[in-house]
Amino acid sequence: MSVINRFHEIANDALEAINKHLMPGAKLALVIYTPGEPERDIVLKDRGLNVDEVVSRLRRRGGLSLDGENAYKRDLYDSILGALAFGKQNINPPPQGHWCREFWDIGRAEGAMQEDLGEALVQAREQRDALLVAAQEALRVIDRIKPTGHGNGTQVRLAAAIKKAVV
Repeated sequence: MSVINRFHEIANDALEAINKHLMPGAKLALVIYTPGEPERDIVLKDRGLNVDEVVSRLRRRGGLSLDGENAYKRDLYDSILGALAFGKQNINPPPQGHWCREFWDIGRAEGAMQEDLGEALVQAREQRDALLVAAQEALRVIDRIKPTGHGNGTQVRLAAAIKKAVV
């Protein structure tokens, strides 16, 4: 029998002994890890153990925090950032009810708003260009009626507005 198997057997026996003294309904978990060597991690857990509850208990009483540097936080951050980015691009939506869906929806709303603003900008530019063409034509008509230099203030203001709009 390997050392690892023997350890598992001893740890399991110890957990069974401890379990006999727990309050009814209590659950037990044992985690042994060697920093920098994840292949040596050992996790023993009671039947019916809810690992989300274990994480909640560690957060509340064991000092587990999203403020610390840990892989869980990085994975969570990457998942949220990815959901926001995918939502903005309107690709790869998570299934309904998945916790990332809310972030995907936020990204989708931002993407839709940006698309709307882009379309509004295109329309505004088209309208500006059409008005500029009309103003240039109006100035040509005025210039034919009253040549430049003999014009009035309207002619000068219109010419200045056209010059400013073209820049």
